[in-house]
Amino acid sequence: MATTRKQDCLHDLQLRILTLDLGPGSDLDEVSLAENYGISRTPLREIVQRLAGDGYLELAENRGAKVASMDLTTMRTFFQTAPLIYANIARMAAENRQPAQIDDLKATQTRFDAATRNAEPAQAALLNHRFHEIIGEMAQNPYLVASLNRMLIDHTRLSQTFYRPESDAEKVLVAKACAQHDAMISAIEAREPALAIDLTLQHWDLSKDRLERFVKPDPLPLDVISLKDRRNAV
Repeated sequence: MATTRKQDCLHDLQLRILTLDLGPGSDLDEVSLAENYGISRTPLREIVQRLAGDGYLELAENRGAKVASMDLTTMRTFFQTAPLIYANIARMAAENRQPAQIDDLKATQTRFDAATRNAEPAQAALLNHRFHEIIGEMAQNPYLVASLNRMLIDHTRLSQTFYRPESDAEKVLVAKACAQHDAMISAIEAREPALAIDLTLQHWDLSKDRLERFVKPDPLPLDVISLKDRRNAV
């Protein structure tokens, strides 16, 4: 089997998970996937193992693979951990970045800006993913980068909501996020770690409330029982 076909399958499954085409907790039908991608079961299992190792999938004995869940426990950990990881990555990126990486970051930002202006939420989320991935590469810290890459999977899935603004006020937030990217690039390029940290935390705070709506929509889709009814329930 051509290596390219295997790589195409891997990358396509990553994209489908990041863009929610394969939703959190979805079961994978390995037989159908093998047929759709034109590969045999053995290389597909290798791909599944790779995706599980990277955090895209979860494996359970005798139950097959499913897309990594985004339950409340996972999301609580995500929102607690994200600012810590992003801030430390930003500091080390400002200290260790290379000129070629700055060029790559600027090119990605140009494409990200275009995607937000053209109202392409999936593309904007993926380019935001790449933007922060490059900053992770600049940090040159394999321990932090491993955590960042796992976190970016959930962040990118959550940000499908952020980059699909429903009001003028939300459009302003997206435009501000784009401007913050430019400021972060300038701070990292100037080797100003303190400023890079501050801008990164501002960037996180800007989108945090909107991201949380993915987990806790408003209004909540629940049938609320009054306290009186609860007392009388048997």
